Amino acid sequence: MKNTKTNTGSFATSKPQTKMRSILTIVLIALIGFSIAACKNNTTLNNGDPDSSTGPVVTNPDTPTKPIVPNPGTPTNPVVPNPGTPTNPVVPDPGTPQGFRDITAAELVAEIKIGWNLGNTLDAHNLTWLGANPTVNQMETAWGVPTTTKAMITSIKNAGFNAIRIPVSWTKAASGAPNYTIRADWMARVKQIVDYAVDNDMYIILNTHHDEDVLTFMNSNAAAGKAAFQKLWEQIAVTFKDYNEKLIFEGLNEPRTPDSSGEWNGGTAEERTNLNSYYPIFVNTVRSSGGNNGKRVLIINPYAASAEASAMNALTLPTDSAANKLIVSFHSYSPYDFALNKDSPKDTWSKSNSGDTSPITGPIDRYYNKFVNQGIPVIIGEFGAMNKNNEAVRAQWAEYYIGYARSKNIKCFWWDNNVTSGTGEKFGLLNRNNNSFAYPDLLNAMMK
Repeated sequence: MKNTKTNTGSFATSKPQTKMRSILTIVLIALIGFSIAACKNNTTLNNGDPDSSTGPVVTNPDTPTKPIVPNPGTPTNPVVPNPGTPTNPVVPDPGTPQGFRDITAAELVAEIKIGWNLGNTLDAHNLTWLGANPTVNQMETAWGVPTTTKAMITSIKNAGFNAIRIPVSWTKAASGAPNYTIRADWMARVKQIVDYAVDNDMYIILNTHHDEDVLTFMNSNAAAGKAAFQKLWEQIAVTFKDYNEKLIFEGLNEPRTPDSSGEWNGGTAEERTNLNSYYPIFVNTVRSSGGNNGKRVLIINPYAASAEASAMNALTLPTDSAANKLIVSFHSYSPYDFALNKDSPKDTWSKSNSGDTSPITGPIDRYYNKFVNQGIPVIIGEFGAMNKNNEAVRAQWAEYYIGYARSKNIKCFWWDNNVTSGTGEKFGLLNRNNNSFAYPDLLNAMMK
């Protein structure tokens, strides 16, 4: 503000001049007073912060008065969300767990009608002839099967199977100790095939299969095997943690010591004890991996998934933080000479012959009494009778086998290795080259 002072000259003045000078003085005083008031007013305008003003706040003319009109970016009540924000119902992003029905293992098994194994595919192993770094497709098709397609899985679902078991060998596509890091491209391919089944709204079993060269059960090597087992399941569990309750994890397949004297006869006490020590690792690793895995249904198997009483009775269920979420699985290709022994000429079977039926009913009754009757559900993760040019008889056998198991609340999964001819184990059911079924009468009997 400009300072002003009066001129005090030394010459004489007349009354008119004195009067004029008085008037000018009054005007000047008025102007000074007005200027001071204006300065104070301007100070208030420029200091409109409520925290620094002492008097009533005079808002900037650009600031709205009551009623307040909000800034266009400020939501009012009700809140109008940003277009990028999901509204109710929430559509999950890829990292969000799918909707999960918190049902018991028994309730889940009750919803399964019949299952099918994608055999001799992702479970192919001992592939040394492929070299040090085979492609994913080389590993998938190494045992003579075509590349898996979604159309194959759709054909299985349309035929009446509402469950699928996807056996996977992991160590062939993993680094060595101590981390056993699974190749990203292999994990992605497994996930893609799982998604084929998800898209068909199927129950899905995903396991570790044919990794017994690393997952070992003797006192001398079990510790290393369990360390590898944990590393594998840490990766598998995290990858699939957000899938819904229809995805089921099976810790092992037929856990055993290959080529040992007791391999298919229930194993030894040493092996069975070491096997039981694997399952707490499996359960705890899955439960701690987040997503839906805290309440996912899990499957455990006795030694070699054996139907033998010695293996069944030695199986110890692990402690689980989730209640009623465990299934026990065993495998049974019975009667052996009719169903599995490719060197046996036996190609007949009759439900009227107890010698033909008791190898089926005996194991089922054992597992029913030991587990199902105690509230622990059971499935037969693998069963089948190989082709001996006897489709009509196999159809009768399948209808009896599946029906008897169902009467005990046990559901069955056919082993399909894609083999229908030659001298090997011919369990093929779906012709994966054209997605047709090689034995329609057998298929129809399975769906009764």
